[in-house]
Amino acid sequence: MLVYGRNLLFLEQLFSSLRPHDASDVAQVVGAPIVEPIIGRYLRLDFKGKPHRLYFEEAGQGIPLLCLHTAGADGRQYRALLNDAEITSRYRVIAFDLPWHGKSSPPPGYETEAYRLTTELYVDTVMALARALQLDRPVVMGCSIGGRAVLHLALRHGGFFRAAIGLQSATHAESGADTRLRDLGVLFRPDVHGQEAAAGTVSCLIAPSAPTADRWETLWHYMQGGPSVFLGDLHYYFDEGDLRNVDLAGLDARCPLYLLTGEYDLSATPTLTRELARLTGARHCQIMKGLGHFPMSESPAQFRRYLLPVLEMIALERIATLPEDWAAAGN
Repeated sequence: MLVYGRNLLFLEQLFSSLRPHDASDVAQVVGAPIVEPIIGRYLRLDFKGKPHRLYFEEAGQGIPLLCLHTAGADGRQYRALLNDAEITSRYRVIAFDLPWHGKSSPPPGYETEAYRLTTELYVDTVMALARALQLDRPVVMGCSIGGRAVLHLALRHGGFFRAAIGLQSATHAESGADTRLRDLGVLFRPDVHGQEAAAGTVSCLIAPSAPTADRWETLWHYMQGGPSVFLGDLHYYFDEGDLRNVDLAGLDARCPLYLLTGEYDLSATPTLTRELARLTGARHCQIMKGLGHFPMSESPAQFRRYLLPVLEMIALERIATLPEDWAAAGN
């Protein structure tokens, strides 16, 4: 296991070199300098009895779209959405880093405790940020652990949200993935680079057809994570946040639910997402071709083909519920 842990990322590099590559899979040069429209800010608030500085990025205007990142990563996964003018012309896209992730440092005293994400902590964090930013009936979209969290948010605060979009959502994680990812438990040790091991482990969840640059940027997010944070998130994903024993019937009636799942995922499989759609009565469920567990970052161009129609449906529902005098005024 020690040798395995030390060489996970090397093995991914080896396997990647053996895959056939599309001749067009070359990172495009920028040319003239470009300042992106993304604005980054820190939100300072007291939460769970401790002071926090939560980092978030935003772009656009319109319906708030609050984006939740995957386990062990951060809001950079949504960089393509934040730069997509077609999306930001109608949506205010907001991507934040959970505490302990990205630019959101742990709260004071973190050195005396072990990080473990729970349903209560996750839901309360999202709600605290949304209320602090005074978001008016936002859409919440999350992937992986975020895809599970949108279900918990819909269950507990369905009336607060305009809609929920679950990426790689399921009531639980496939047991095979449980075994594979739990190998990380023995890899956080002084003689193993834990974050390289984390990146090597999740690499199997990225579709083989993902563009090389996007694949490796996705893995880089994992290489930069804090020690044991990935495992702390997986506590929620595999154990505490399991929804198999929760009644999900009629969840879509509380909060309109849209499900998008990449076909190449051994953790949140298409079968599990279809079953979730049946249980909740989700109004939209689609399996995304050529995508894996990180659709928004591993292949943004392919992902937007599936996301844009969903955002259009949500925007049209908003228009349908507006007062007649509002529409007549030309708003």
